[in-house]
Amino acid sequence: MRRAEAGRGPETGAAPGLGTTSTVTLRVNGTSHTLQVDNRTTLLDALRDHLDLTGSKKGCDHGQCGACTTLLDGRRVNSCLLFAVACHDASVTTIEGLADGDRLHPVQNAFVARDALQCGYCTPGQICSAVALLDEAAHGHPSHVTPAEQPPGEAVPLTPDEIRERMSGNICRCGAYPHIVDAIEEAAR
Repeated sequence: MRRAEAGRGPETGAAPGLGTTSTVTLRVNGTSHTLQVDNRTTLLDALRDHLDLTGSKKGCDHGQCGACTTLLDGRRVNSCLLFAVACHDASVTTIEGLADGDRLHPVQNAFVARDALQCGYCTPGQICSAVALLDEAAHGHPSHVTPAEQPPGEAVPLTPDEIRERMSGNICRCGAYPHIVDAIEEAAR
């Protein structure tokens, strides 16, 4: 029995252990897509090369810059580090899926209002990461700088230090950091 029939993952194109491609289904920005991909294809490459969603950027390709940040089942991930086959049946949200038609997501609006971008290359990853950090903080997930006396499970106040720590996986080579922190503070209000 193939793995997909057993409900445990994508269907491979050959006998167990011999396949080099797989059929994977991703729910991207609310739409289900079934793709035939090389087993080594990253989520980032599946989004960019197979689905033409080029908002997520390939920066370092090592998970160090955050330009490829997307949301996987609501949690932020470096999509350059995940194999697409490992995301079978997962819900993926990219920068293209944050807006509601012509209405920008509140974080996108805040980035525009606070001029939190310069060249724009890192901006999609910064925004996806910011959307996730707002959710994490609202649900009481602590960071390294969250005070020890913070009651477990209660919303974590987003101070500038808290925001900087939570955004530390996203690099902006242009140095728009002060405006990014301002934008996230605005979106949190």
